[in-house]
Amino acid sequence: MNKLQQKKTERRNKIRRRIRSTIKGTAERPRLSIYKSSKYTYLQLIDDLTGATLAATKAKSGVENAKKAGAELAEVAQDKGINKVVFDRSGYKYHGIVKAAADGARDGGLDF
Repeated sequence: MNKLQQKKTERRNKIRRRIRSTIKGTAERPRLSIYKSSKYTYLQLIDDLTGATLAATKAKSGVENAKKAGAELAEVAQDKGINKVVFDRSGYKYHGIVKAAADGARDGGLDF
């Protein structure tokens, strides 16, 4: 990992720790967490009190795929009786793939 990549990763981890110190997911209102790799976008609904993943989905990278993944996760969540979530952007800026995933989940019926 070169210096620029290391600096970006450290910055994102610092932001991520700050966000996680205030956001906690519960069984009634789980945390919707997003992770982006170079190939895929991962979305999870997490209950932080028990440390359990309630629902998860994975899609290839890209804005359109992220929106579809958000809608798919919302459908699975509603089948499990979950309507409200807390959004955790995981230190990423709220645009592009992150915004599309959030919009897809909102369009699917989840309330942030």
